[in-house]
Amino acid sequence: MKSKVQTVYPEEVSAIAVRLGERIRVARVRRKIRQTDLATRTHLSRSTIQAIERGESSCAVGSVLQVLWVLGLSAEVELIGDPGLDEGGLVFSLADGARRVRIATKLNNDF
Repeated sequence: MKSKVQTVYPEEVSAIAVRLGERIRVARVRRKIRQTDLATRTHLSRSTIQAIERGESSCAVGSVLQVLWVLGLSAEVELIGDPGLDEGGLVFSLADGARRVRIATKLNNDF
């Protein structure tokens, strides 16, 4: 029997997933779309729609994106991770000039 490996996510990540699920549910209800109808339109199962709305972190990103697309909310997803909006990354890139990311390793000169 195949065992499920359960990934433990940081509490903050789980909270973000729950908030996203709640927002997706509100968007669905405002549009007066039933879970079964959303499942049909997204080609997902109703249990997957329920899991997304509960904010289960194990839901596939593609499934969440499919739901957002059907609800007409996919344009907002384009802002996630936008390099132009990454203030922290811009500060780092401008602080020391262009440097390659490299992990320092000790040389092994033992021959």
